Amino acid sequence: MTNWIKPTDKLRRQVMTNWIKRSLRALMLAAGMVLLLPTAVQAQEPLLKFNYGLPTADYYVLYVAKDQGLFQKYGLDPQWYFFQSGAPLLAGLKSESLDVISTGLASAFALGQKIPLKLIFWEMDDSAGEGVVVSSKSGLNTIQDLVKAKAVGAPSGTCAQVALALIARKIGVKYTDIKSVNIPPPLYANAFASDSIDAGVAWAPFLQTLAEQGHKIIAYDADYGIDGGICPVLTGGRTKFMQANPDVGRKLVQINAEAAAMIAKNPQLAMDALVKYLSVSPTVAKATYDRLCCTRRPTFAQQLDPASPYSMVNPNGGLARKLQIATQMFFEAGSIPAALTTDEIMNALDPSYIRRYVESGGK
Repeated sequence: MTNWIKPTDKLRRQVMTNWIKRSLRALMLAAGMVLLLPTAVQAQEPLLKFNYGLPTADYYVLYVAKDQGLFQKYGLDPQWYFFQSGAPLLAGLKSESLDVISTGLASAFALGQKIPLKLIFWEMDDSAGEGVVVSSKSGLNTIQDLVKAKAVGAPSGTCAQVALALIARKIGVKYTDIKSVNIPPPLYANAFASDSIDAGVAWAPFLQTLAEQGHKIIAYDADYGIDGGICPVLTGGRTKFMQANPDVGRKLVQINAEAAAMIAKNPQLAMDALVKYLSVSPTVAKATYDRLCCTRRPTFAQQLDPASPYSMVNPNGGLARKLQIATQMFFEAGSIPAALTTDEIMNALDPSYIRRYVESGGK
């Protein structure tokens, strides 16, 4: 038979105190779990995956944004696709396998091919870094000499092709009077070595790299172009993708602005990115950055100013004028069936994202 011991008042009080403490700890833990639940769910929200296409070019702001994790910071997870020039982007846009692009006049080329695009801001003005380079063995010295070249590199559907068409107009010949070949600037060095071309129109940093190798730059876009040169690098996306994901445009603007601010504080970030992504020397990276940075990179405020050469809102000037001239050059070169109308161009430009950013206090 078990002998029971009658609990004392003190023991009863101790048992009750311990039970209360355990209960309170359990309640606090449960409350803490409830409070933490929304944060945990938010952290597990998947990043938006999409395909981002761009040519191998001097887009240092984009490279810095990529390396600094800014896309992930804003809930985006781009899968990157690099091309030797902008024109091959068209196949990806047509098949809807590319969603967002940053490119030069391949955007105008795409619009000329009736591919629905929304262009939301300037990445940079690449005309400052583009020009004509001739082989050290060519004997060519001026743009007038290009009619004597055995072949001039100028990839179709790009800023280089537009530049060559403007050169032809400048020196008073037809585009077809200059023998052009459709190869991208990353291949010019080998083409010079094999004597398959003796000149080419190239964008930065390939132009500067060829000069470092002993070839000669005989002109820049400003020497033969209109409005100081025509090579706007634009960021945009397929119309259906942008409509289905309305926050993407806003986030791309914020990412671009934040990366640009980082570079303003530390320009070495840009130069290191050019070295990393384009395998150029630090000297070429610095020369490229010096030509493209600062005053030649449009601010968002300039893009919203009707009087600015970088305006996205003036149907008779700024970007619209550049795209109109570019598509006229593509038409004359036989690359598209017709130049774009003003209405077609303005329908493709969507400055609403940068407008909201500026109105909210951004620059």
